[in-house]
Amino acid sequence: MRPVRPTLVHKTDGLAELVCSNSFRGDKLDNAVGLIKEEMRRLDSVVMAAAEVARVPAGAALAVDREVFSREVAARLAGEPRITVRRQEIITVPPPSAPGDAVIIATGPLTSDALSRSIQAFVGEEHLSFYDAISPIVLAESIDMDKVFRQSRWGRSLRRATAGAGAARTDAAPVAVAAAVEADGPACGVDDGEGDYLNCPFTKDEYEAFYRALTTAESATVHDFDTATFFEGCLPIEVMAHRGKDTLRFGPMKPVGLEDPRSGRRPYAAVQLRQDTLAGDHFSLVGFQTQLKWGEQARVLRMIPGLERAEFVRFGMVHRNTFINGPKVLRPTWQTKVRDDLFFAGQMSGVEGYVESAASGLIAGRNAARLVQGLAPLAPPRTTAIGALAYYASHADPKHYQPSNITFGIMPPLDQPPRDKALRKQMLADRALTDLAAWMP
Repeated sequence: MRPVRPTLVHKTDGLAELVCSNSFRGDKLDNAVGLIKEEMRRLDSVVMAAAEVARVPAGAALAVDREVFSREVAARLAGEPRITVRRQEIITVPPPSAPGDAVIIATGPLTSDALSRSIQAFVGEEHLSFYDAISPIVLAESIDMDKVFRQSRWGRSLRRATAGAGAARTDAAPVAVAAAVEADGPACGVDDGEGDYLNCPFTKDEYEAFYRALTTAESATVHDFDTATFFEGCLPIEVMAHRGKDTLRFGPMKPVGLEDPRSGRRPYAAVQLRQDTLAGDHFSLVGFQTQLKWGEQARVLRMIPGLERAEFVRFGMVHRNTFINGPKVLRPTWQTKVRDDLFFAGQMSGVEGYVESAASGLIAGRNAARLVQGLAPLAPPRTTAIGALAYYASHADPKHYQPSNITFGIMPPLDQPPRDKALRKQMLADRALTDLAAWMP
């Protein structure tokens, strides 16, 4: 609908404008989001193809230049003669289609009020909702490079290789080699990669002063804030801080795996900055989504070592996301239960994250095409990451439904899982890619 109808947080009229972060998170097969990206590549995802063109250094994560990514998606759509892009606001759920037609509603988290009311009437109940916050971005030339150092946790870097023996390649797309790590990584940014991140190191005194300032800073007014529910994977930094003095040191400011080359010691805490553009002129604060007032952000964030004179290209902000109760509304094909011709996809369907939203759209799009061709829609195998996400969105407990990132935890376990965690993840990835190859229509 942009630019005919703007939103509170989008800044351009470009398609696929990334707002919260420029990171698509981990890109190795040792985490579930890396696996789902590889599945999407094998299913010819336009989003993954555009992301490769717009990739910026982020080590073992996939991060993109936002403007290049948006232009690349738009160019690929403009180059398809069977696609027409219309700039207008849709205010109602379309009525049932004629036989052989299909409709996908993929309105994202910032659905307009009119369409939200129409969707609410269609699903027959109130939307579930939560508040989400986005991270600030600083101008690279305003960073004090004498105080920061370039390094990544444990010096990890992205190495391209083929998948394990159980996951034979079906095309020439790159696959990330698996490595032994303990977790999938935070939903709002991954800090892997050799020299791809700038680190702002804190002493204990600097951290304690920063913590006091952060926990006493004034937040922006959010309507109905007292009842707001934040998605746990993208909590505002000040909300995390209020959970305990050391919460940040075990979260986005954890110093483990880092060593300041000037002192030879691990910092007491650290803030990481990730390149946000191909030119390297903008850096985002990793995991620092916030709802503080802009003046307070400038004051508090300039207490970060190296950012004393920071110029902010964009301050963080908070916005409301809405989503339907997927288990009550959806099938694992992303069709609605009451109408074969109507699909939901993206964050509106109750998935969390850029990659997961694009993955749901990829399957919804393929199934809509099958429906138009007179073929039955197909749900991917639950043993794949993309199939496990669809199954979760359509089969989770509807009384406690919350948006979910893809994790190995929502995939069916192995029949005989090994005790070694890294090997177990590799076997889950091998099984997923093998089953995907067998399923691909």
